[in-house]
Amino acid sequence: MILNLRVDHKIADIQSMENISKEIDDLFWNLQEKYSISEYVEISTCNRKEYYIHNDYILFDEELLSHENKSIIIEYGESSVKHLLRMTSGLESMIVGEDQILGQVKDSKNNAVKNHHCGKVLNTIFTKAIHVGQVVRNKTNINKGSVSIGSAAVDLAESYLGDLSGKSVLVIGAGKMGKLVAKALAEKDLNAIFVANRTFYVAVELAKDLDGTAILFSDLDNYLKDADLVISATSAPHVIITKERLENIGLNNDNLIMVDIANPRDISEDVVELGVALYNIDDLREIADSNTKLREKEFGEAEIIIDEEFNLLKDSFKLMEVEDILSTLRSSMEEIRQRECEIACAKLSDVDGSDKIINNLTNSIVNKIFYDISKQVKYAAKNDKKDVIDAADFIFNKD
Repeated sequence: MILNLRVDHKIADIQSMENISKEIDDLFWNLQEKYSISEYVEISTCNRKEYYIHNDYILFDEELLSHENKSIIIEYGESSVKHLLRMTSGLESMIVGEDQILGQVKDSKNNAVKNHHCGKVLNTIFTKAIHVGQVVRNKTNINKGSVSIGSAAVDLAESYLGDLSGKSVLVIGAGKMGKLVAKALAEKDLNAIFVANRTFYVAVELAKDLDGTAILFSDLDNYLKDADLVISATSAPHVIITKERLENIGLNNDNLIMVDIANPRDISEDVVELGVALYNIDDLREIADSNTKLREKEFGEAEIIIDEEFNLLKDSFKLMEVEDILSTLRSSMEEIRQRECEIACAKLSDVDGSDKIINNLTNSIVNKIFYDISKQVKYAAKNDKKDVIDAADFIFNKD
């Protein structure tokens, strides 16, 4: 069974998402403790927290899944896989069509493979999902001219601050989201741009691309107090900017705007008590909604591609179900061939070249017999003839 546990921007604001993400983690680890789940992929971004699980022992009526929190979505089987295909295609993103989710899903899959908990089933599903995301972007205009979370954050700042020309901007976090912010800022005529990151050389690389200045994370306070705009997008598990911190550094800019696109959040809400204008992912929804309206006509084409690829994926799983049967059959036939070949060769030991002739003959016979059986079993699998599959399993499985 394929199981998907998730919370995302569609049903929860940023604060709720932070809390529910922890609940989903707890729920997953409770399932892990009970079922020893060996195959799972975790996806964690600023807009979602998801687990994809493959396990044949978790039941639909599993008590642990009877969760009271209505913001936790639990889906099984085909609907969970369909959601993944829609997600990699950009249809489930806050900024519809954005490309970042495709890279994030790739990273999640690769991380699961690296840590040995992405088995054959999830590997097949995620490989298909990544392929679907690429096909949708190549064959539709779903991502043409699309904004990213990073560029939306800059647009949001401009809508409140006005033209960014001549402004001093501080970007905290030089990861993927920080790079998206920087890319959007590179088009602005800024007075100065500073980049802070816990790993300094990463900040140096990004600042170089922006013709900006990298600063040590430990020097953050010296730049916070003079910035016009702060955009924070770190992966820190806790708040890094608070009212107390700003008070201690002697904040001297009454017009400071802060945009927090991290999850969990980097900036505590109490900074607004100092006159700071604070915005977070929830405030990007208006920009996201107008972006969605521009792309509505692409949805139909994307859905057609998703449906076609989903049917191909189902066919591949039907064939996977009979691979073990065919493998067992092939091994059994090879054992018989080799045994009979040895007997025949011993009887014809006086004939020159008899070993090679008999070996070629028996190989040819086995290949032809196996081809016909394999073809029929695969046909039965594709056409949902379960009685035929069960019969083949019974006949050919020696165990």
